[in-house]
Amino acid sequence: MYKFIATAAFGLEATVKREVARLGLPIVSVSDGRIEFKGDFDVIPQANIWLRASDRVLLVFGEFEAFSFDELFEKTKALPWDELIPRDGRFTVVGKSVKSTLYSVSDCQAIVKKAVVERMKTKYNQEFFPETGAEYKIQVALLKDKVTLTVDTTGVSLHKRGYRPSSIGAPVRETMAAALIELSYWRKDRVLFDPLCGSGTIAIEAALMAKNIAPGITRRFASERWPQVPQEVWKKAREEALSKIDAQTKPEIHAADIDPEAVRLASQNAENARVLDCIRFDVRDIHAQSLPAEYGVIISNPPYGERVGEKEDARDVIKALGKLARRNKNWSVYAISPEEQFETLYGARADGKRKLFNGLIKIDYYQYFGTKPSKER
Repeated sequence: MYKFIATAAFGLEATVKREVARLGLPIVSVSDGRIEFKGDFDVIPQANIWLRASDRVLLVFGEFEAFSFDELFEKTKALPWDELIPRDGRFTVVGKSVKSTLYSVSDCQAIVKKAVVERMKTKYNQEFFPETGAEYKIQVALLKDKVTLTVDTTGVSLHKRGYRPSSIGAPVRETMAAALIELSYWRKDRVLFDPLCGSGTIAIEAALMAKNIAPGITRRFASERWPQVPQEVWKKAREEALSKIDAQTKPEIHAADIDPEAVRLASQNAENARVLDCIRFDVRDIHAQSLPAEYGVIISNPPYGERVGEKEDARDVIKALGKLARRNKNWSVYAISPEEQFETLYGARADGKRKLFNGLIKIDYYQYFGTKPSKER
């Protein structure tokens, strides 16, 4: 059994933990930005293909304390890198250091790289390694003199689903959009509406979740070329994912934006994701929009605005969002924003609020709970 880490944006650890648990993977621990779980190499395809809110899946290859560069070198060299990286393996080293004696990240990276090479020289009895094969990206992370050496199984971040080749403005990441949906009370039998859809990410992620389409089913991962994870294992994982798609479900999802080009791109992205039949797109200013049903859920990422004029426009949009929601108290509203005056602009205090990070931007997830539909309805 090996230990793995599913990384998560700050504030989304509980969401990723639930995802890992749903996959039946035994969880070891949860801490800031990471969910540790155990498994054999065959869990690598399963985790990468299915995790919606995690950024990447890392294989933990070594953990120890180091207070000097010599100690870092010797303890890294002692690890069985030759059992993981083949003769032609392509390996780079990245790093980070927080409150550690070894604070020079560049020096730590160079020492780890040298230690791995020295280990492989001894095993393979050769001086030069072509590094033309599969990718093994090593990360050396130091926290209070504890070293964790991991190898990235994912490659390009998990938020890169493959359905969004182009976008408008600064769209919310696919992983964040999935997390926002998971943190809401929306379910596939309820109406969902994003009145500020931009590139359509929230609507598309909701449709993928409703139809149980694995987010990574069509993309490739760094570990697909690892000999430790045979192609048969990847093929089986994808076949199982395909068999679990709920083709019969067709959720009612609405998405609108004032920008015709944004709506065009959003429609194209939905088609790329094969969920266009689940989403009704519309070109309309939020000031002129109406709620598409008696009950439903709004999940949205209002524009932030960085310049003075843009900030005023963004604040006007928040006001309009509040007015739209107040037309029918049966609707629940969920919105992320870095705007500190969001509740004042919206016109109501949120029923719930959660601190998150959208990239490097600190945001709050505002939650307004509407009336629940009766069982008869």
